[in-house]
Amino acid sequence: MTSSKKARAAARLAAVQALYQHDMEGTPAATLLDEFHRHRLGMEIDEDRYAKAETAFFDDIVKGVIARRGEIDERITGKLAQGWSIARLDKTMLQILRCGAFELMARADVPTGAAISEYVDVAHAFFDEREAKFVNGVLDAVAKAVR
Repeated sequence: MTSSKKARAAARLAAVQALYQHDMEGTPAATLLDEFHRHRLGMEIDEDRYAKAETAFFDDIVKGVIARRGEIDERITGKLAQGWSIARLDKTMLQILRCGAFELMARADVPTGAAISEYVDVAHAFFDEREAKFVNGVLDAVAKAVR
């Protein structure tokens, strides 16, 4: 993977984490972005270096998901199986789907397959194969509706 792809992958993972924090703690967007810029994007923990995230890409995803949350949630809800709702989804899963849907809706520069594949990879960081396939299915359905 090229350093540019790694930087975007790191930005996606960080965006999911930031939006989870925003959702759970109500951290204001400006505070959240500042905290991640200063402490989490490309930091070192116990000599383990995380991939340096593409900051502008991270910012765009976080700000975009927050600004368009209602529209994004509507798109996701429309692709869930009957009887499922946003409220039933695991909170981390919800952020993965929101970020992926945002990219599909607003980032025409990112190829459809790349956006879906990247968020399936993010899902693998938190969940098993079954949940990763769920992410793939929902984002594929969103892509068909918005692209």
